[in-house]
Amino acid sequence: MAIKGETEPNFRCVLHGSFRKHFDEIKRIHQLFTENGIEVLAPALAEIKSMEDGFAVLETDREKDQRMIELLYLHNLRRLGENGFSYFVNPEGYIGKSASYELGIAQVSNVHCFFQEKLADHPAYVHKNAVMKPEQLVESILENGKLPDPQVKRNEQAIHKLWEGLMVPGSVVAVGAIIEHVPSKSRTEKEVLLVRTHKWKDRYSVVGGKVRRNERLDESLLREIKEETGLQGGVGEHICTFDQIKNSGYYLSGVQHIFVDKIVHVGSKRVQLNEEAQDYLWVPPSVALKELEMEPNARHTLELYSKMSPDH
Repeated sequence: MAIKGETEPNFRCVLHGSFRKHFDEIKRIHQLFTENGIEVLAPALAEIKSMEDGFAVLETDREKDQRMIELLYLHNLRRLGENGFSYFVNPEGYIGKSASYELGIAQVSNVHCFFQEKLADHPAYVHKNAVMKPEQLVESILENGKLPDPQVKRNEQAIHKLWEGLMVPGSVVAVGAIIEHVPSKSRTEKEVLLVRTHKWKDRYSVVGGKVRRNERLDESLLREIKEETGLQGGVGEHICTFDQIKNSGYYLSGVQHIFVDKIVHVGSKRVQLNEEAQDYLWVPPSVALKELEMEPNARHTLELYSKMSPDH
């Protein structure tokens, strides 16, 4: 099952679990991952030097303070990179107190988390394909060249949304699209698509959303358009990049919310809205700016778009 040749991209992981109960299994999985080109940042392959108040101290640990040992261990999460993940070694579902704490830090840090068994002693949310034997995870990575994507059961979509809402990073990047349709010969002004949504207090806005982990901006933009409207198109010119406007009604204090807006060309006007919007309009930009109630971020982008060329 070993990777042949160079490993691209570079996969890294941190192993978690009860060193007191499952250290032999942790070492086995460490060796399995390493042999298959997955770099294990922690723990080091060392023996347990001592047990202090139920906390395992390894031979490689240089600190004596258990809090320092734990924090240094957790700092490996910051080194994982875009193809990094945490793997929780929990035979029979047992995760333990220290690993439970590590799981909370990993999840709110937006780290991919995978589990050997379904959790039995912890109420954490775990999506459908996050529970994988180590051999299954290695096979999936080797076959697909990427980490398994989250799969959410229909009856757990509300739970998944709440869980994602807890993961508030210092910066949020969102993409937005001025979706334009090429006019017929009889028209001189292009039409753009605007959607009306309760998220913006029933005002009109552009189609867009948050960029997911490991997504390129254009990939995220086309995905959002497909999900929200059913349309397919091609990404065109960059319009603007700006911080969230404070009086927009969706401003979050303490979060740097960055918008990157681009033009997207589509050849069809057949829109199929999902649940995120209640209505839509194809309208010339000049009419939208003059007559529609738009949320401030979208108005800002549309104003810039309308100035880019006479055709707009």
